[in-house]
Order: sequence, then C-alpha cells, then structure tokens
Amino acid sequence: MAHTTSHPALPATHPDVSDPQPATSTDRENGRTLSSLRRWSGPWLWLAIAAPLLGGALLVVQAWTLASIVGKVIEEGASLDGVMSAVGLVLGLLLVRAALAAIGDRAGTAAAEAIKSTLRQALFAQLLARSPRAAHQPHSGAASSAIIDQVEALDGFFARYLPAMIQAAFLPLAFGVIILPLDWLAGLLFLITAPLIPLFMALVGWGAQSATTRQARALSLLSGRFADRLRGLTTLKLFGRAEAETAGIVAASDELRRRTLRVLRIAFLSSAVLEFFAALGVAGIALYVGLTFIDFLHLRSTPLTLELGLFLLLMAPEVYNPLRLLAAHYHDRASAKSAIGEIEAQLGSLPTSIVSLSAAAPNLRAGALGLTLNSVTLRTPDQARVILEGASLTITPGDNIAIVGQSGIGKSTLLEAIARLRNYEGQILLGQTSLADWPEADLRHAVAMLGQKPRIFAGSMADNIALARPGASAGEIAGAAERAHVARFADALPQGLDTQLGEGGLGLSGGQVQRIALARIYLRNPGLILLDEPTAHLDSTLEQAVIDELLQFARGRTLIIATHSLAVAARMDRAYRIAGENLLVTPVPARAGRSVA
Repeated sequence: MAHTTSHPALPATHPDVSDPQPATSTDRENGRTLSSLRRWSGPWLWLAIAAPLLGGALLVVQAWTLASIVGKVIEEGASLDGVMSAVGLVLGLLLVRAALAAIGDRAGTAAAEAIKSTLRQALFAQLLARSPRAAHQPHSGAASSAIIDQVEALDGFFARYLPAMIQAAFLPLAFGVIILPLDWLAGLLFLITAPLIPLFMALVGWGAQSATTRQARALSLLSGRFADRLRGLTTLKLFGRAEAETAGIVAASDELRRRTLRVLRIAFLSSAVLEFFAALGVAGIALYVGLTFIDFLHLRSTPLTLELGLFLLLMAPEVYNPLRLLAAHYHDRASAKSAIGEIEAQLGSLPTSIVSLSAAAPNLRAGALGLTLNSVTLRTPDQARVILEGASLTITPGDNIAIVGQSGIGKSTLLEAIARLRNYEGQILLGQTSLADWPEADLRHAVAMLGQKPRIFAGSMADNIALARPGASAGEIAGAAERAHVARFADALPQGLDTQLGEGGLGLSGGQVQRIALARIYLRNPGLILLDEPTAHLDSTLEQAVIDELLQFARGRTLIIATHSLAVAARMDRAYRIAGENLLVTPVPARAGRSVA
C-alpha cells in the first residue's frame, strides 16, 4: 500500500504587472468569493445595511412634513404656533436620521474589521498547515503583503460599498414609486434617469478594474522584493549591491506610484460622470417645477401646489444621493476584487472555515511512539531527483536511534518526512496509525522536531524558549534553559534570560541558537523526538553534556537523531547509515558497546 502526501499548490510564477486583466470568469469568481465572506461579519453587516434603509424611509416623512409646514405657512397663512409640533417632528427626524447614519457607519466598520480579522486568522492558519518544504511557497514578503495589505483592501468593500450598493438598489426606486402617484412626470423622470447612472458608471468601472488589478499586483511584487532585500541586506552590502538594489526599489516604488495615480484618475472620472448625470436629473426636476409654477408648462391635470412642488425639490437630490454614495465607493469594489485575486494568487484558494491557531497546544503526555517505514521513497520538491528509495525501518517505542551519513545524503529529508513536513511515497506508520491519518493538532503535540536552522525571533531569550508552551511559568522556562545548557551563557549576561535577542538570533553563535531551540523541546511532552544535528556547533565536552540531558529526557520517549558525530551515534541504542547509490538505509557497526541493528 502506498501513500503520497500532498499540499495545495501555488502558482510558481506571476503574470507581468503590465498585463491587462479584463472582466472574465475569474473576475466574476472573485466577486462571488467576496460575497461569501459576508458570513464572517456577524450581525454588524445587516445593521449597516438596515440603518440607512430605515433612514431613507424617515427621509420621505421628513421632506413631506417640511413641505407641509412651508405650504401651510405661505399658502394658508398658518401661524408659527400652529406648526410648532410639525417643526418638532422635523427636528426629531433629523436627529434620528443622524443617529441612524452614525450607527450604519459604525456597524459597517465593525463588520469589515470582523471579516478582516477572521480572514487573516484563517489565511495564517492555512499557511501554517502547509509543508514549509512545498515546491511552490510564496515569498515571505508576498505572503505578508497578501495577509496584511491585500486583506486591508477589503475594508472599503464591506464597510462602505456593500451598504451603499443596497441603498442604491432600493432607495431611488422606492422614492420614484412614492413620487409617481403624486406627480407622474417627476416620478417617471426619476425612474428613467436613476438606472442610467449605474450603467454609465459600470462602463467607466471596467477600466478601473483593470488598472486596480495591475496596481494590486505591483504592490504585492514590491512588498515581496523589499522584504527579500531587507533580509539579505548583509549579503548585498558585502558584494557591493546595496546601491543598485536601492535604486531598483526606488524605481519599482515610482512605478507603483504611477499605477496608483492611474487608478485614482479613473476613480475620479467615474465619480465625475455620476455627478454630472445626477446634476442633470436634479436640474430637470427644478426646471419642471419652476416652469409649471409660472404656467409655462401645462402637463398636469390639477394645479401644482407649493407643498407638492417643494416636496419634489427636496426629494430630487435625495433620489440621486444613494447613487452618488455608490459612485464614491465604487472604487472600493474594484480594489477588493483585485485584492481577492492577489490573495488567491499568492496563498491559494481562500479557506472555507476558521481554524483555531491554539488548537495544537495541549500539554498532555503522548507516550512513546513506535515508527515503521515501508518502502519509503523521498524526492526533491520538484520531483527531479530521488533522495531516498525504498527505505524500510522499524523502531520500537522508547528506542534511541541515530541516523548517520555524509552531508546532503538525505538525513534531514527523512526526518522532515517523518514529521510530515515533506512529501513521500510509500507508507509511514506512527504508532499503529498511518502518518497521513494523524490530525494536525495531535501530530504536532506528539512529535517534536528540531532542525538544523532553528528560528529565533526578536524578543527575549525566555520568550523564545516559551514559544514551545506560551503558558509556561518562569521556573519552567529556567529549568528548560538549564537542561539545554543555555544558562551557561545566559547567566553571564546582565539581564539573563530576559536579554533581548535580534531577529534570527543576531549576536548569538550557532551553538547558542541551537541550545535555545533545544530548550523548547524540554517544555514539550512529545512521544517522538526528532533532532537534526543538535550538537553540530558544540565542543566534545559540551556535546556529551547535552546528550546526557537528552537521553535522560528521552526516557519513556522515542528519540531519533540525525548526526555526523560518531560519538553521538555511539550513545544511541542503534545507528543507521544512509549510503549507497540507491540510497538504502543500512546499519552501521556498533560503537562503544552499543548493539548492531
């Protein structure tokens, strides 16, 4: 029985930022993906939509009441005392509508923040769930840009555009239907001109979408380039390439500026088009009312009263106001669709469910785990070369095993496959369960691995050790540091374990970095421990002291160490050597009284 692990593939290359992005099925799919994110907004998005609609209904009452007040005072000669109650109603409606507008804005912002936070968590969890050795991994800068900048570009769509779109879809038509029985010409004018405005806006928006897509891609590429150059700054300076790369980043930044200005130019054009047609509509109503009052037009069967005429004039700008609002935020839609496309280009399809990042941090004892390899074949990520072929191996629970062999022979690759960090062919059993069937959280709890290049983050030494168990007490962290012989150099520092470390362990030697990472293992309770060259940077005396602590910690656990050190291999129960043209696993001779496999 064979099994091949797999991980979601990502595109290896990206289209050039100058390529046009027409409205295609991909563009429509991005729109559907955007709509599907609404489920993460909670009740806030519904409140952001409902509040302006209710405010629109109150607007009709307010306009009619105000027109009625003016009509009664001027045409009927009513006293101010007689209309004070109506004036109070108008003021009350103004306050309520202002409150509804504030509630709508606040709810829209809350909805957008909820969606962005959930999406970032889901994308980050999805990124962590993938193998770090997958063939197509996004550059760290591009991934950061997708999770931070591109997700942030979704804010305007949910906070402003979506509520504005609902308002533009319902309020102008509702206002037109209300006005139509009162004045058929004004109502007809509203019902005809209102739908034309989004049509012209959509025509302009096609160009905006293409420009926005190119701008999003340019931003992603610039972010990735900047992050990669920043990481390799020391190398660039050593080879005299710092100035050239600085000039390249300046040129790329200028190109991004130009693309951003093109997007803004189109966005302003779309707003100007809508404002022009909205102004024509309002002017048409004003002209109709004015000409009717001076008896120049005779299109009504009954005289136009001052009350009705003023109501039409008050409602005319309000009919087009939702459309103006939609035009102001129409660019947010194009930006969001382009951002979704860029996120999926960098990180793959958006996750459909939320994965808790804390689900894999239980502190429960897993028990010693046996390991079985049946005809396991390992290849390079591009599948071009075989690293290990047909390897079979059985390790009983509680064994201490060494894997030895020359550099580049496949020791690290084998450990990564056992930890399910690399694709393999064949069958690997962890305990009595196929490695592929282990839930991710359970596997990360049961297996602890230390690679050759552990990551040290900017922060204190204690914080870096506590990464293995964030809830560990200061005493537990100090105990782990003591067992890993970190205290040997930490105690010589003024702040001890509270000493701040630079990103990547700047200022520490290779052996010190390795021991800090080893201390993390002592805060875990794994059933299987995988160590890749844990003593590579240590002298022989310290090497033996570190191995003594490891063997004591490994009692009741299974330990596998990949090493060049025959002295380390001699301390294990059995040792295997990867050798031969076919890269077969064969036992090495016993040393220091240890058994032969």
